[in-house]
Order: sequence, then C-alpha cells, then structure tokens
Amino acid sequence: MLQPKKTKYKKKQKGRIRGFSKKGFLLSRGVFGIKALERAWISSRQIEAARVAATRYMKREGQLWINIFPDKPATKKPQEVRMGKGKGPVEFWVSVVKPGRILFEIDGVSLDVAKEALRLASQKLPIKMKFIFTNNLIL
Repeated sequence: MLQPKKTKYKKKQKGRIRGFSKKGFLLSRGVFGIKALERAWISSRQIEAARVAATRYMKREGQLWINIFPDKPATKKPQEVRMGKGKGPVEFWVSVVKPGRILFEIDGVSLDVAKEALRLASQKLPIKMKFIFTNNLIL
C-alpha cells in the first residue's frame, strides 16, 4: 500500500474537490493512459488493486506508471461512539483526483493489450475513466 513515510501534520481537514486538474492532464512518460472524468478520493488500496490488475494482464511486458500518490489522511471514528471527543484516528490514505487528471500510463505494449489492461485497471477505481493515447502514435 502506498502512503507517505512522514508528514508534517498527522490529520487533515476533508476539504472540497472543486475545479479541474491544473497539472497532470497530458501524457508525460507513456504512450497510452487513462484520464479521470469525475472528481473523487481514491484510496491506496484502490490504486494498488488497479496496478495489480493492469500488470497481471500485461504479463510483465512494457512499463506502467502511476501518476497519483495518496498523501491525504482520511480519519474515521469507531462505530457507536458518541459525538464530540475529537477527531478519529487515521484509517486510510487517499489521493484527491480532479477531472482531467491522468492516473496511469503505459508504454512498450500494443494498443490492444494497453486498452484491455487499462480497462481492467479502471474497473477497480470508483470513477469514470477515458482511454487516451498520444497523437504521434502509428497504428
């Protein structure tokens, strides 16, 4: 599971996910990728499940890059605890994703393999995705 080694503060406020992605909306390393069409929190477990699904289908061919990192702590209070008494402990880590953000990139495989691998990865994530590829790709 992905999570930061060290943070300045143990807990963060929830915040709101507004607007569109200001960075990470262009393919930088790979030829194929999946782009987020919705806004959401994506947990480290979901990122890992998507990574495993994509790499299993690719059968160790090519290379996969993950462009998001879960650096926001999400807290939760135990069940049947009364209101008040402070914020709950950190339960899991999330990455804040805005529309337009490229989550995964692939290179070194054919179009069919990349499309299917990224389709399997996107099924593990809680938002709608779009398959994209570079303009200078020769099919």
